[in-house]
Amino acid sequence: MKAIGYLEAKAIDQPDALLDIELPMPTATGRDVLVNVNAISVNPVDTKIRRNAQPNEGEHKILGWDAVGEIVAIGDDVEHYKVGDKVWYAGDITRQGTNAEYHLVDERIVGKQPLTLSNKEAAALPLTAITAWELLFDRLGFNVISHVASDQAANEAKKPTDTRLLIVGASGGVGSILTQLAVKLTNATVIGTASRKESQAWVASLGADYVIDHSKSLTEELARIGISDVTHVISLTHTDKHFDEIVEALAPQGQLALIDDPQEPIDIMKLKRKSLSLHWELMFTRSMFQTADMDKQRQLLNAVSSLIDDGELVTTLGQNFGKINAENLKKAHAYIESGKSIGKVVLEGF
Repeated sequence: MKAIGYLEAKAIDQPDALLDIELPMPTATGRDVLVNVNAISVNPVDTKIRRNAQPNEGEHKILGWDAVGEIVAIGDDVEHYKVGDKVWYAGDITRQGTNAEYHLVDERIVGKQPLTLSNKEAAALPLTAITAWELLFDRLGFNVISHVASDQAANEAKKPTDTRLLIVGASGGVGSILTQLAVKLTNATVIGTASRKESQAWVASLGADYVIDHSKSLTEELARIGISDVTHVISLTHTDKHFDEIVEALAPQGQLALIDDPQEPIDIMKLKRKSLSLHWELMFTRSMFQTADMDKQRQLLNAVSSLIDDGELVTTLGQNFGKINAENLKKAHAYIESGKSIGKVVLEGF
């Protein structure tokens, strides 16, 4: 099968940073399904691993943690899927990735592909949807407002409350689906941050109640829109840069969740005076540690799929970089590393 990998961790401008290769076809056993990959997306985690993770001696490392495809074989213990099912998922960081024609993945972290999206539109979503869902409902403990409730019940549930959620970096991949989930499934006032006109317009189009500029003082920007403090902050980027203002902006007993890797240490003692809580989110935790609730990722992917097919959520596809090969993946990695991407970057077909 065709695949794209590397033998040595390198900067993306190096000729062999990513290579077109041929690998043997994997075999599905146990709870694994074998997926014929139709489309993928590229996430910041792909670029971080490519820069820093050395493969085993003489082996290619295959990146990619988003895929849409069709199941072509199943292991003996598979319960939820059959050959021919069309699925989407984000995979397991401890295993080879989705930048390959065929890919093995545990069924417990696989969902059924939305019927109303094309392959490329669907490929934009799994990793970021899992991350966003876990941030809101597993880490911060928001209650899910049922999208199948009656209009009256839904309107009652979404009446204004004192819950105010600030999303720092709302125009990126995670922010784009997180904003939609927060708007559609919680009763919070949603404030997204973005620094450029086009990214601010994107966040507004996703339904955020307010959009502010994180290149300016967060507290001053919040004051500009008449908000003195927030009850929850989800920081998706540059948490170390914004940390002091996040602490200032949070109301006493507020909650902070983050996903990025701060380049400078953050002083959690600053959280004590207000009794603020800190929550980390890594969507690979369940698969990495084979947790007892690992199947929740299958369930939440299916919930997101239903929300899309019901017209509640839209794809976060930003740009399509063409066929899945080393040349196009190198371009996609460079674009992600530029820090200027809006929405998600996808590739489709081999």
